[in-house]
Amino acid sequence: MAEKLTGDARESVLANLIESGWEPVADRDAIRKTFVFADFTEAFAFMTRTALYAEKWDHHPEWFNVYKTVDVTLTTHDVGGLSDLDVKLARKMDALV
Repeated sequence: MAEKLTGDARESVLANLIESGWEPVADRDAIRKTFVFADFTEAFAFMTRTALYAEKWDHHPEWFNVYKTVDVTLTTHDVGGLSDLDVKLARKMDALV
């Protein structure tokens, strides 16, 4: 089971993710990022690639897609905030672009 990130480990991970364009969500323990692609097909392909990992890791993003834009929010509901699963999925999503 995932554990909620706290303390120095949380701050270190957040600093790294912020450098790659993720941002903390103001009113909850979560991170978000907007991915913009050339068109709908590329955006949907990204979501499909991500979905394969999300299903494999049993950790699913909150996301919203309109045309070529995918807005993603990551948090681990089971622990009430950010966990290593969110970090793992965020890094994978960055690599899949």
